[in-house]
Amino acid sequence: MPELPEVEGVVRQIRPVSIGKRITAVTVSTVIRLSKENGKEAIIKRMEADRFIHSLTGAQIIQVERRSKYIYFTLRKDNEFLLVNHLGMSGAWFYVDRLESIAEDKFRRHVHVTLTLSDGNFLVFSDIRRFGEMRVLQQEGDFPPLLLMAPEPFEKKALAHFLAMAESQKYKNKAIKEIIMDGQIISGCGNIYATEALFKMKIHPKRSASRISQKRKIELFEVIVAILLESIEAGGSTISDYRNVNGESGSMQNRFGMYGKKQCEVCGAMTKTLKIGGRASVYCPSCQK
Repeated sequence: MPELPEVEGVVRQIRPVSIGKRITAVTVSTVIRLSKENGKEAIIKRMEADRFIHSLTGAQIIQVERRSKYIYFTLRKDNEFLLVNHLGMSGAWFYVDRLESIAEDKFRRHVHVTLTLSDGNFLVFSDIRRFGEMRVLQQEGDFPPLLLMAPEPFEKKALAHFLAMAESQKYKNKAIKEIIMDGQIISGCGNIYATEALFKMKIHPKRSASRISQKRKIELFEVIVAILLESIEAGGSTISDYRNVNGESGSMQNRFGMYGKKQCEVCGAMTKTLKIGGRASVYCPSCQK
């Protein structure tokens, strides 16, 4: 699943090709239409396809921003409103002059929302597994979970928020891996970067927060921020289906020290895997205590 760096990369590429342009037409795939007719909430949430099309058609794109793992499109029609998108497991945006310009067949076959822009090009959302989300909101609070997200990890208040949450009664006895993957505690850090940060800190992913000193928690937070920034610079990580708007893969996966590894590159021990917070957690039983 794309994490903060991957979403940031998408936003940085969508922004210059979309801001100021109008959405002149919207197309929703037959697959999504049929899903909604059968009462399923595939991709477009809490709105019928025709209403979704009507809401976006004619709107001008005012701003494109990232908030945690979400993309916020600020749109203006009669008034300003939001199109909030989550990429899910395999969602990808492409900016193309025609659908055939999407290089990979697997993405071309799973185009579900196409925005025709006033420059004649298309902003296309493809989602192979259809776990992505789109919500049309008058304001952020119309979808309350958005208001529960932690501060951005690069903000000054993020560290204090992390420490307060990690040391609270609710979380202090939980596994540190589960804590740092929780978007209400740290925004945008998922399984990949949590795995890498804990390996760099030599902390066992199942160690409870209460068994980690505040000094080490601060160091851990700083490592997470550094890894996220490094990944943004590297264009994110492509494990399977992540692509940027130009169809390119990221390269951060080439720098991993632990995620997806069978053997520890530091000590040579075979790695182990356990499940924490519903996700497979890879770690070195020798280096991480």
